[in-house]
Amino acid sequence: MQKDEVFNFYNCRIFFLVFYQGLKDDPSIIPSNLLTKEIPNFSINSFSGSSLSSKDLREREVKILNFFASWCPPCRVEHKQLLELSKDTKIYGIAKKNKHEDLSKYLKELGNPYSKIGMDTYGEASIEWGVYGLPETFIIDGKGIVKYKHVGPLMKKDKKKIENILEQLK
Repeated sequence: MQKDEVFNFYNCRIFFLVFYQGLKDDPSIIPSNLLTKEIPNFSINSFSGSSLSSKDLREREVKILNFFASWCPPCRVEHKQLLELSKDTKIYGIAKKNKHEDLSKYLKELGNPYSKIGMDTYGEASIEWGVYGLPETFIIDGKGIVKYKHVGPLMKKDKKKIENILEQLK
């Protein structure tokens, strides 16, 4: 074997080992700078015409904050889980780059699990929260501290984990 062939062979093996390791990792667990920290200060217009702010998310109870959009297919996938979770836990939503009329149709069609929805028209709140894509979900304790972040749609298999975290924090 020539020197170049050996070099290429080892490079390929290293690449596939790294690639395989990446496949084993859970893509929903992406680190967040906000974990164990107080929520960022923000205030945005709400869907109902008032506002959604960090003050709402600092209320004494444990709550969920969900970043979503009516144009986001994975957001539709997780919607049923949010409806279920909203029976026992207050859920706030932040609709990213969404038109009011599109969001209204979306909620009419699928139901509304949200206590209040903020309209992140230009994506500024999403940047403030370090949101990579949609949907993303945060669990916030009664002191306004971020305790958990889930990236991607909440599936049925994720619901039990979320419920356990919520129960521990209550």
